[in-house]
Amino acid sequence: MTAEQPSDLIRSVSRALRVLEEVSRADRPLSVKVIARRCGLNLSTSYHLVRTLCYEGYLHRRPDGDYMLGSQVAERFHEMLDAFDRPPRAVAVLRHLAAVTGHTAYLAQLSEGRLMVVDVAEGPRSPYLEDLQAGLETAPHATALGKALLLALPSRTRRGVLTGYGLRRFTSSTPISVEDVEEELSGLRPGQVVEEHGQFREQVACAGAVVPGTDWAIGISTRGLSIPAIARIRLAQAVQDLG
Repeated sequence: MTAEQPSDLIRSVSRALRVLEEVSRADRPLSVKVIARRCGLNLSTSYHLVRTLCYEGYLHRRPDGDYMLGSQVAERFHEMLDAFDRPPRAVAVLRHLAAVTGHTAYLAQLSEGRLMVVDVAEGPRSPYLEDLQAGLETAPHATALGKALLLALPSRTRRGVLTGYGLRRFTSSTPISVEDVEEELSGLRPGQVVEEHGQFREQVACAGAVVPGTDWAIGISTRGLSIPAIARIRLAQAVQDLG
């Protein structure tokens, strides 16, 4: 959501989106009364919205009368992922990297200042990271994927990305100022494998590198605060394969 409300805001659309957001955040289906309370809407308006969203397939009404997300949400999610023009062989390269290292492999892109995870191949030697899943926006300042892509940008552009995103603290090791990130990147050269240790998640390390000539990055994660040397080598090979 942008900071400034548009003058031509369509409130019914805004309310419908608020309903979808509340239903998606819930750990179980919600009744209309609960939806109305959480969204700050009157009951009559809430009934109109959920019936419309059900008709369009964005909500599903269970036999007990509660509501959950509908199939059209998943359809839009997959269409969003398909809209990213992935590098050729991206899926095969990620799966191979995960297979030979045992570590989860990620493909990400920095687009209009937003770091998006586009593909993931899970590996048994990595923890499940709920914020690094396909289709999600994540933190450029606290992830190896983001740092690798930031390193390839001119300083002024990089500062603009960091300022626009904000520097949320994930752990006690997370850099929380533009200067902190700049200092960390100052000793690195564009294109090399970048690591972060416990900045995004406690007791998790990640490595990432930019695919040459593109705005894509490949990364891996591992349990503990070190990246095995062989995993770094395999990551560098995967980056060259994709390039």
